[in-house]
Amino acid sequence: MPAEKSPFKLVAENRKAFHDFFILEKLEAGLVLTGTEIKSARQGKVQLRDSFADITGGEAWLVNAHFSPYSHGNIWNHDPTKKRKLLLHKQEIVKLFAKVREKGLTLVPLKVYLKNGRLKCEIGVCKGKKLHDKREAQQNRDIDMEARKAMSLRNARTS
Repeated sequence: MPAEKSPFKLVAENRKAFHDFFILEKLEAGLVLTGTEIKSARQGKVQLRDSFADITGGEAWLVNAHFSPYSHGNIWNHDPTKKRKLLLHKQEIVKLFAKVREKGLTLVPLKVYLKNGRLKCEIGVCKGKKLHDKREAQQNRDIDMEARKAMSLRNARTS
């Protein structure tokens, strides 16, 4: 039996966002891209490290995401860090704008992936972590890892 293909192909992930922010809500958005941008993304040449989403003029934008130039793009290649429009419904944009404006939250791209041949971006409504929050999260990860290690050793001895 052949293995079933996953409907998603992960292109890029923003792991630093999970370290620096509490993710309160996630939302999927489409992207408006040129031909060389989508070809570059299909090769996996996207970086989300210092990127964020912004709402200006009633439109959502992905700012500072780096799509590397396409190797065969010639003179029609794109600017790697230009603003890219996010495709969201008007109600979603209004809701996100209200959250960002009132509560001091920020919009951070968490993942970029291909879904049914289209490039999608997962946006997170996030609240920044303080230094003590980061330390606490690291301690919890260490405790969980030690517990898993102890359980695996215990299971190995009984087998």
